[in-house]
Amino acid sequence: MAIVKKKLDAGNYNLKDQVVSINRVTKVVKGGKNMSFAALVVIGDPATGVVGYGSGKAKEVPQAIRKGIESAKKNLIKVNLTHTSIPHISLGRYGSGQVLLKPAPEGTGVIAGGAVRAVMTSVGIQNVLTKSIGTTNPHNVIKATFDALKKLRDRAEVAANRGKSVEEL
Repeated sequence: MAIVKKKLDAGNYNLKDQVVSINRVTKVVKGGKNMSFAALVVIGDPATGVVGYGSGKAKEVPQAIRKGIESAKKNLIKVNLTHTSIPHISLGRYGSGQVLLKPAPEGTGVIAGGAVRAVMTSVGIQNVLTKSIGTTNPHNVIKATFDALKKLRDRAEVAANRGKSVEEL
């Protein structure tokens, strides 16, 4: 039995975008060098806990960013959060990169590196400790962060899977 996830509509949210990295790419051809730009963008609505990422390529930076935003709107996910942090420890993996997310008490802030910090602030997490292990490639770090965020479960979901009530946990 396949689990069908419904797609989130980007028009329903107040999305803010954040550019994580811009990479200048050169293709060497017979006539010389063709320059283009690749942009990695994270968008999210901190009020609702929705976040997405995308990448875009174009001859100029603004078009690459615009394409990245359009790509990010197509793969939005809803994240299970507590009031200002995450419910439990989570380890996300992608390629040789791993990202560890730990809940933190009120007032700690976002302790994270560049790519992970962009995702945490976009989703609306205010108190979290993170550790990026392995690769420093921003594409792989963001994908590992999203894997960790997808693994987050809320109490009601865990109780339902175990066949118990929320109070029994």
